[in-house]
Amino acid sequence: MAAVILMAALFDRPVHLAHVSTRQEITLIRLAKQRGLSVTCEVAPHHLFLTQDDLPGGRGEVRPRLATAADRDALWDNLDVIDCFATDHAPHTLAEKDGPNPPPGFPGLETALPLFLDAVQAGRLSLEALVARMATNPRRIFNLPEQPDTWIEVDLDETWEIRAAETLTRCGWTPFEGWQVRGRVRRVMLRGALAYQDGVVLAPPGFGRNLYPKED
Repeated sequence: MAAVILMAALFDRPVHLAHVSTRQEITLIRLAKQRGLSVTCEVAPHHLFLTQDDLPGGRGEVRPRLATAADRDALWDNLDVIDCFATDHAPHTLAEKDGPNPPPGFPGLETALPLFLDAVQAGRLSLEALVARMATNPRRIFNLPEQPDTWIEVDLDETWEIRAAETLTRCGWTPFEGWQVRGRVRRVMLRGALAYQDGVVLAPPGFGRNLYPKED
């Protein structure tokens, strides 16, 4: 990481660092930002909520690996340095994870926002900070176009238990099985069409669009 930041500084280019997971990494990024370098970064939920002691065997395989509790706490302590939250969604099945050569990665798409909404309720970050890291900052950093008539509706007060059996991902498991969270997605409106409501996907296959369509 230090070499990448140095090259970005020498050539006066911005650099975005994904999958930040350790105290040393977030400290280095803080120092780079303090020096005025154009450095941004993202952290995945599993590195903010889990440690190397939480998942046994192949189910705990992920890259970067789950780190120590001290590393996890350092990420929270330097939240102001983290620009984005990204799921790193990798929906490998339990058969794959429990096999002789488990692939790295966790399903995370459906659990990310509830986990962070619960953190908001616990006072670990503000709702405005969450919106910045999951919407505003990614749009700015990657120059993403505005998506008109696109929004989500959440119930900030609902308390519920994460269960893999109730998720939509086909992999059939989650590293956050049994976690109690507060805050639930109720509706998703995508380009003026109701795409999701109360656990049911309403958007038809193929409804997604490339954010950067090829020019004619």
